[in-house]
Amino acid sequence: MEAIAKPGCLFTADPREPHPTPDSNSVLGKVRLILEVFGLDDETLSLSELARRTGLAKASVHRLSQELVHWGLLERRNGEYRLGMRLFEIGQRVPRQRILRDLARPLMIDLVQSTNETVHLAVVDGLEVLYLEKVSGGNQISRPSRVAGRMPLHCTATGKALLAFGRRALLDEVMAAPLARVTPRTTVAPGLLAQELQRARELGYAAEFEQARIGYMSVAIPLAGATGATVAALSVTAPTSRANADRYAGLLSLVGRRMTKLLSAQEI
Repeated sequence: MEAIAKPGCLFTADPREPHPTPDSNSVLGKVRLILEVFGLDDETLSLSELARRTGLAKASVHRLSQELVHWGLLERRNGEYRLGMRLFEIGQRVPRQRILRDLARPLMIDLVQSTNETVHLAVVDGLEVLYLEKVSGGNQISRPSRVAGRMPLHCTATGKALLAFGRRALLDEVMAAPLARVTPRTTVAPGLLAQELQRARELGYAAEFEQARIGYMSVAIPLAGATGATVAALSVTAPTSRANADRYAGLLSLVGRRMTKLLSAQEI
């Protein structure tokens, strides 16, 4: 299962609470705290709630929020704040993510038509996968995943694909950190995770069964750019009761070869 719906950073630190950072006392650090405390399910937040979640003084939050409203990064409605459309506009300009999503979406639709299941496109962000795009099949997941959702790398198929075929330094960093147990079946022993990743390299794809959510499984492949380096991962998610991992892996492999040609032409 990929990116189960939950506000903010899924199965990791709660984004509604303060994130201590080295620059949190600077103006930019405080602005970052204010913007990042909005979860996926937060339509609006009051000034008091912003202050509580950021851990900043209410007067400071009020002053900075007024400036953010002026810049269009926040909007004020009925005395409460919400993220502004200016953030969306700026986000759409990020070239790598935009190109990846635009190239992948038609192929993702083809996968959905072939499987009738949910397909995700993900990239690495820190020690998590960040979902750039999602296309749902007719058999919608009961708790839907979301674009911009996050999950730990070690428990998702996309994360395992990114670890197995990505930079060694990333794998070393994940292995050195505690591995959160998301479900009773999540792999939390570094040695066992290393075996899973080695198996993924041998097969050319990664799979997880109920490691992110009981009752669901996912299969994922890495997507390589022009240099041959892994830049993203593509997955199919389905309930274990009707899943066919071998079939999904075969379909993903076909799409992966097409996607690699497209990415190489874009020099990603």
